[in-house]
Amino acid sequence: MSANSLPEGAAVWHSLEVDKALDLLDSNADSGLTPQETQQRLQKYGPNELEETAGRSAWEILLDQFKNIMLLMLIGVALISGFLDLMALRSGSLKPGEVPFKDTIAILAIVILNGILGYVQESRAEKALAALKKMTSPLVRVIRDTRLVEIAAKELVPGDVMLLEAGMQIAADGRLIEQSNLQVRESALTGEAEAVNKQASLKLPEETSLGDRLNVVYQGTEVVQGRAKVLVTNTGMTTELGKIATMLQAVESEPTPLQQRMTQLGNVLVTGSLILVAIVVVGGVIRDGGFKNIQELLEVSLSMAVAVVPEGLPAVITVTLALGTQRMVRQNALIRKLPAVETLGSVTTICSDKTGTLTQNKMVVQSISTNNKTFRVTGEGYAPTGDFQLNGQKISLEESPEISALSVACAICNDSVLQKEQGEWAILGDPTEGALLTLAGKAGIEKDQWNSKLPRVAEFPFSSERKRMSAIAQVERVATGEAFSRGVDPAIAGFLQSEPYLMFTKGSPELILARCTQIHLGNDTGTVTEAQRQKILAENDLMASKGLRVLGFAYKPLAEIPPESSSETSEQGLVWLGLVGMLDAPRPEVRAAVQECREAGIRPVMITGDHQLTARAIATDLGIAQEGDRVLTGQELQRMTDQELEQNVDLVSIYARVSPEHKLRIVQALQRRGRFVAMTGDGVNDAPALKQADIGIAMGITGTDVSKEASDMVLLDDNFATIVSATKEGRVVYTNIRRFIKYILGSNIGEVLTIAAAPLIGLGGVPLTPLQILWMNLVTDGLPALALAVEPPEPDVMQRPPFSPRESIFARGLGSYMIRIGIIFAIISIALMWWAYQHSHAPGYQGDRDTWKTMVFTSLCIAQMGHAIAIRSNNRLTIEMNPFSNIFVLAAVIVTTILQLMLVYVPPLRDFFGTHYLNMQELGVCIGFSALMFVWIEAEKIFLRIMGKKAV
Repeated sequence: MSANSLPEGAAVWHSLEVDKALDLLDSNADSGLTPQETQQRLQKYGPNELEETAGRSAWEILLDQFKNIMLLMLIGVALISGFLDLMALRSGSLKPGEVPFKDTIAILAIVILNGILGYVQESRAEKALAALKKMTSPLVRVIRDTRLVEIAAKELVPGDVMLLEAGMQIAADGRLIEQSNLQVRESALTGEAEAVNKQASLKLPEETSLGDRLNVVYQGTEVVQGRAKVLVTNTGMTTELGKIATMLQAVESEPTPLQQRMTQLGNVLVTGSLILVAIVVVGGVIRDGGFKNIQELLEVSLSMAVAVVPEGLPAVITVTLALGTQRMVRQNALIRKLPAVETLGSVTTICSDKTGTLTQNKMVVQSISTNNKTFRVTGEGYAPTGDFQLNGQKISLEESPEISALSVACAICNDSVLQKEQGEWAILGDPTEGALLTLAGKAGIEKDQWNSKLPRVAEFPFSSERKRMSAIAQVERVATGEAFSRGVDPAIAGFLQSEPYLMFTKGSPELILARCTQIHLGNDTGTVTEAQRQKILAENDLMASKGLRVLGFAYKPLAEIPPESSSETSEQGLVWLGLVGMLDAPRPEVRAAVQECREAGIRPVMITGDHQLTARAIATDLGIAQEGDRVLTGQELQRMTDQELEQNVDLVSIYARVSPEHKLRIVQALQRRGRFVAMTGDGVNDAPALKQADIGIAMGITGTDVSKEASDMVLLDDNFATIVSATKEGRVVYTNIRRFIKYILGSNIGEVLTIAAAPLIGLGGVPLTPLQILWMNLVTDGLPALALAVEPPEPDVMQRPPFSPRESIFARGLGSYMIRIGIIFAIISIALMWWAYQHSHAPGYQGDRDTWKTMVFTSLCIAQMGHAIAIRSNNRLTIEMNPFSNIFVLAAVIVTTILQLMLVYVPPLRDFFGTHYLNMQELGVCIGFSALMFVWIEAEKIFLRIMGKKAV
């Protein structure tokens, strides 16, 4: 076989005749390939395996954590601090009882902790490809050199002749050579749960979508029924499954909005810190006229550098996101990647699959047509409770006996079982047949009872060629001594004269009707007229246009059981019963969820492998699209360039008959338009799009392992409404993250300015040591920040558009708030620092002359407690709020204040942290100055209220 003997791409095999495909692959349907040919092709095409590209190692992920600019600055601070301690140790200038290198050890411990936190979040390796590999069959039966052999699936090559039977997992893509009643479940690739009837004899157009290629089979799908002989056309990475693996590995993970904002925050803080350090050092050198106090200036610089970095922020954010995941799990949303919690709050577009997410994944009969009347059927799911309505009015079965007659056909011509399990009605068997049993139950026809009245004695099974099935039942009569027809149930009394058997037939309405010569009218029959035929066909078209799957039903009395091979002749001269139209009904809670999406500025989009009529009907019913909105099909999308798709993507809310590549292209087009996309999916075909989307959402019940591993979030109940609840939680989390960033960074700016001011106004020494600053940033900032993270949601959280995922962390006034509060914080602290310095250096002062530093330290910490209480609301005064609505803030303030006082009044802690004892007057002054911070923030709220403005 020459290198150029294969057709270009797998897309053309379905458009070739079987003989042409065999010629192109130089193979024989009866003898297969020779050992020499298989060896040559194995060397040429490689093994039938999915190949994996190398990713980052665990060490690379860990090292990447320490490339964060804030951590790099802290590492630099730790090294300089260690160097200064080493110099002091060598010169013997350490103070009595002072522990060397404690600042260095504390700073490095924080760096390592933050690095580990980042590593744990990021190191969850993508296992989607590993899950994809599990879908390949280990062994396969092939014909080689005229012999039937079983080989390892990885040894398959293009041109092999593979044999399939029920229960087998297909090991490679292939063109059907021959088949017998073959049904293949392709839900992993197409997303549609219903098994597909395959036909080898078909020759299809090249543009036929993946779900409609009825003459080919695909790797990773499962044979449900029948058997087949298949010509292997594609192996390994050239299969449809391989293409998905290629797309999956080509998708690069982008940083989440929160990660981008934290990077921006780090850059701003470090840059600002370095500028301030330069100003302090240069200003100090100029003031001193040289470098005689350079060590003191370096110590000030180190303290400023530590003060500017919010060391506790990564831990607070991680805990906040973790708490968000716990709340989401209670709402049936399992978060696999922690940053996804906040990312959900930025979603502008939700692309949802139809089956099982927007719908119940339960076929429900919506409409039946008998005796020239069309009835609407009510009810939910498989529960056999509901009404029959004519022109909006409930009707009784006595008024319309033809409903009971049709329902008997639904129950007898049926292989499924309807049963109640743990209070829920469930179906054992085909969902379509389950819907028919439910319909019969609503008409009072129970299959178990009717199996005794009409026991099945023979059948003509369904096949893809016949597109129908028939069940032959024996009529069990009651010995009443009355007329013969009265010895049977009234529901079928009109079916019979004296025949002992009844045949019920169901299938394609057009084909069933073509075999009918009579029509059932009430309790009688009559010859079917051409006008009646046209009316039935028009009703069939009307049902189909509403997205319903339509089946036709008929019956025929029989004098004897027909032979097995007589289906063609026996299924003639039928009596028409009616049409049954069914739909995978929408979930009742989804309509409200779609409405909530629209109110929140989020656009829902349906992307499905189903037919466009069904997709339009469901989308219109749910409010995703309006009547007359455009439906874009996979074929139309295939012909579009990326630019054309980008121009249309904001105008289309329904995509039907799409393939894996289409889903990926839709997501990418939306992202190029600046949309922030959540994408749902359950099949293998969805994995690349799930990974590409800003939020990939897999199904927990019906989802494949591949889709779950590629996702950020798993819906435990497969429900669209859960996505909306999770989005709300994401918005709450982001709001709370902004709240505690305001709280933490406002105080950090105040700390930096206070430290910088000390040498510039001529005070000796550094007011705060790096260890004390770490205490403030981790404990007195951290605990209240965690409490602020659980603030309840604002009432209007889902009545506003999503904030732009690309907005700066400082947007909407947060940056100006931090600077303004930081400056006020600094003014209060510097005023206290000046007073305390004069107080501790006054003649006759009995305490340590460095007591002023402890007063500054204590005042900064207690001021933060007032800040935490005031910042709970942007607009309401503290006295207007219930102090117990967030009990955690109150607890954090009390605990943190006690811990701070312990650092001052417990001797071992006082020695370790380098603080000094404060008398009651000094402590009272600290509390008085600290209270000014709370007073200022409350005064701001009053001012803004008077001015009619809303705070950030």
